[in-house]
Amino acid sequence: MTEENKTYIRQLKVADVPWHRLTTAYGRGTDFPAHLTVLEQMRDLASVKKSLYVFTTNLEHQGTLWHATPFGTVFLNRILEKALMESGQNPVARFLAGELLDFFACILQCFHDGDEMEHASPLPCFSDLLKEEYLWSEEYDEEEDEMRYEEDEVF
Repeated sequence: MTEENKTYIRQLKVADVPWHRLTTAYGRGTDFPAHLTVLEQMRDLASVKKSLYVFTTNLEHQGTLWHATPFGTVFLNRILEKALMESGQNPVARFLAGELLDFFACILQCFHDGDEMEHASPLPCFSDLLKEEYLWSEEYDEEEDEMRYEEDEVF
């Protein structure tokens, strides 16, 4: 990994990512910042389980990784580091650390499987993933699209 990419990843903040324009298994990552906050706080087990489920099922689904996955894993890695440090005193952190380790094993397997397939050349810079040509349109209305999908199912 280049120093430029390491620096970018190290300095990346949740607010720097246009989550609402990144694809996930079930739409866009619009709610990801809120879920990351719940995970980072590691307070309530039920809330952590819910946010972890929503977050991880949207980053990986049936072996497929999504546009939001690289960015989500950056922040999940930071949360994992914190959870490992707090796991001795915080049972929620201990639970979360175990779940994240399993999730990262899954991501690694997906990466390995994908590496065996033919695919486009990697982008030179991690930040290139946020170039306008790769993002969903700002004008896209997710609610309108959802209603259109529901109408199509009726007919």
